[in-house]
Amino acid sequence: MSDPAALTDFPAANAGEASGSEARRQQLLDFVRHHEFARIQDLARQLGVSEVTVRSDIDILARAGGIRRVRGGAMRVVEAVPEVVYEARVSSHQREKRAIGMAAAAMLAPGDSVILDVGTTAMAVADAIVDRQDLTNLTVFTPGLNIALALERAIPRIEVVVTGGTLRPQQHSLVGPNSTLILDQIRATFGFLGCNGIDPSHGIVGLSLSDVALKQAILRASRTSVIVTDASKFSQTSLVRVCGFEDIDMVLTAGAPDPVSVEAVREAGTEVRILPVD
Repeated sequence: MSDPAALTDFPAANAGEASGSEARRQQLLDFVRHHEFARIQDLARQLGVSEVTVRSDIDILARAGGIRRVRGGAMRVVEAVPEVVYEARVSSHQREKRAIGMAAAAMLAPGDSVILDVGTTAMAVADAIVDRQDLTNLTVFTPGLNIALALERAIPRIEVVVTGGTLRPQQHSLVGPNSTLILDQIRATFGFLGCNGIDPSHGIVGLSLSDVALKQAILRASRTSVIVTDASKFSQTSLVRVCGFEDIDMVLTAGAPDPVSVEAVREAGTEVRILPVD
């Protein structure tokens, strides 16, 4: 959230200027872009105008694509994140992913069933599941070929089921209509899903229609759904919406996530668990 003290260096608009409205909107735009988020009340006080005027200015700027209106204020527009191949992401945020993986695996008990998504954070969960020698009679469904191979070390105490589909080499995953056939027939104890962004305005977002369709199938097939993602994904956006924050049970993350995004998730009644990083 914005710091009210930080707003004291925000110059007030000169209402006497002929271009007062444009100048005020430019000041609002510059401030939001610099500070990432500002509350409507703070902007109204500093600009010397009503909250109605600020909301109108925000709507105008949002239509122009300069900022994005969110509950209670405005935030800068975050560029959509392009797809990065799996191998290029393996070395990023390793400590955060390791902490998330261990925390996710700690939620499981012998006899549980799990649907494990694809990606580097999901791989950290898979590694942590293998390391838990006390986990027996566990069934893991996954669309990730590399995830399945990582879990192979724990067979036979863990049963591994690959969901099938069309190979997507960038993420070593199986997607397409056939990838959801098994998921439509089960109801797993947990579903651990990655994401491409946590957008305060649009919810959990994914990269492509095929990726999102698979994640939505995982959500439908899970009694408890958990988004597993490091803090860098907070406030990022992407092409396609997976679901609203109210459609998931928990976001499990590590690091220092964007506070605006954290608040948006919690306002929807969804738990956000932020893990410390050693």
